[in-house]
Amino acid sequence: MSTARTDAEAEKDHLLEDEEGESSSEMSGGRTAVGSPTNRLASIDIEGLNEVDVEKNSANKPDTPQKNVAKLVIWIVVNTLATIGIIFTNKAIFSDPSFQRCQVSFASFHFFVTGLTLFVLSRPRFAMFTPERVRIRVLLPLAVAMSLNVILPNASLQFSSVTFYQLARILLTPVVALINFIFYGQTIPRGAVYSLIPACVGVGIVSYFDTKSSPGKPQVKTTSFIGVIFAFSGVLASSLYTVWVSSYQKSLKLNSMQLLYNQAPIGGVLLLYIIPWTDNFWSVNTAHFSRWMLILLSGVFASLINLSQFFIIGSAGPVSSTVVGHLKTCAIVSLGWITSGRSVGDKSIFGILLAIAGIISYSAVMIKRRPS
Repeated sequence: MSTARTDAEAEKDHLLEDEEGESSSEMSGGRTAVGSPTNRLASIDIEGLNEVDVEKNSANKPDTPQKNVAKLVIWIVVNTLATIGIIFTNKAIFSDPSFQRCQVSFASFHFFVTGLTLFVLSRPRFAMFTPERVRIRVLLPLAVAMSLNVILPNASLQFSSVTFYQLARILLTPVVALINFIFYGQTIPRGAVYSLIPACVGVGIVSYFDTKSSPGKPQVKTTSFIGVIFAFSGVLASSLYTVWVSSYQKSLKLNSMQLLYNQAPIGGVLLLYIIPWTDNFWSVNTAHFSRWMLILLSGVFASLINLSQFFIIGSAGPVSSTVVGHLKTCAIVSLGWITSGRSVGDKSIFGILLAIAGIISYSAVMIKRRPS
């Protein structure tokens, strides 16, 4: 799934934490990330994972604590590397002129990959969740919102530096909190509010300095004005989608994977009707073979993100998943900075540190608030 899916993922986790002690989703493309009241799709209920005895007189023995920890560490590493990989892979794809006008097609591809992954995981052999069918017309509005949740952030990634792209996703947390307060009267602790202030200020500082050109330093990667527009509109779309997903889950009584299992194929088919009017395939014929391999690799990363998130939340819970989400943010921002060509003394580094410190402080406050 795409990067965006990966970000709106975590936001949904905190959203449900306030009411149920658990929350979701970073779609960027089918991603469920947990962390800030985002990133990254609502809390995941692992309902399967039952082993079927296929040999007579054989009993399933529970894994030892050491083995469980080893599995968790492996899946955390897989999830982190896949998230980092999908962002930089997508950035490379969108930087190719041949694919700059294929955003909708790319989103549709990721939706179908997500749907196929969830279909396999729902089969009796794996039984990671029980599929539930929902009428298409019920989920059609949500599928439209999910499409915007993926396409707008991906467009931002095309015109932005990786550092700015990832930091802008931090704004999902305060925007979702604001929407919940305005429309649902939900509040967060005062300490959490205070923590979000430096996070927003930090993103603002990075937005200012990242869009400024660097005279004499053509190698420095910057963010264009349209990249900022796409980033902030993507944050708004992802925030509305995050809140809407929570509402759909409660009304339909589905967990995040059951809901995504239904809406991903709908979103993929819906975008097929839009592609002829938005995408340009004339230049695709000149694309190098390596770019097509990157697209396939992006799909593999999306599947790994979905799969690993099951194990992380199911084995360690939303708190540990939140920590993993922050680890990924720091890693992506750091790598984005290293590859941007900027010096250590660049003024935007203060905004980066401020934004990350603010969102980590927010998460600490919200974790303390969770019922034990």
